Amino acid sequence: MASINPYLTFAGNCEEAFHFYKSVFGGEFAYFGRFNEMPPMEGSEDCGPMSEEDGNKVMHVSLPISGETILMGSDSLASWGQVTVQGSNFAVSINTGSTEEADRLFNGLSADGQVTMPLQKTFWGAYFGMFTDKFGIHWMVNFDENPMK
Repeated sequence: MASINPYLTFAGNCEEAFHFYKSVFGGEFAYFGRFNEMPPMEGSEDCGPMSEEDGNKVMHVSLPISGETILMGSDSLASWGQVTVQGSNFAVSINTGSTEEADRLFNGLSADGQVTMPLQKTFWGAYFGMFTDKFGIHWMVNFDENPMK
C-alpha cells in the first residue's frame, strides 16, 4: 500500500530549514545527502561542472516525524535550470510497496502531464520518477528496493 509524504524544495537553505524542523519535531535524520556525494550521472555533463557551493547544497534529506509520515526536502540548483518559487516549492511523494504499484500510480497520475524524470533505478537503491500532473501538481513516485529500517 502506498504512503504519501510532503517533499519541500528550497533555494539554498534546506539544511537550515531541516535543522529547524528537527528542533521542533525531534528525532534524527533518516538520510542527509549533499549534491557533491552523487556519482556522475548519464547526461549530467549537460548541466555543466558543479560549483563547490552547489555541491554543498542538500540533494535529499528525510526526517521521520511520526510512524507514518516523513518530511523530505532538497535544495534546487539554479545552475541546472531549477527554480524555486515559494508557494509552489513542494511535491507529493508516494512511497509504494512494489515496482508494479509504482508503475501503475506513475502512469495513471502522469497521464496528460509532464514527466520530468522517468521511473528508473537510481544510485540510492530506489525505483524513482517525477512528473507534474495535468493539474500542475508535482509528484514523486518511489519504491525502496532496500528500505531503511
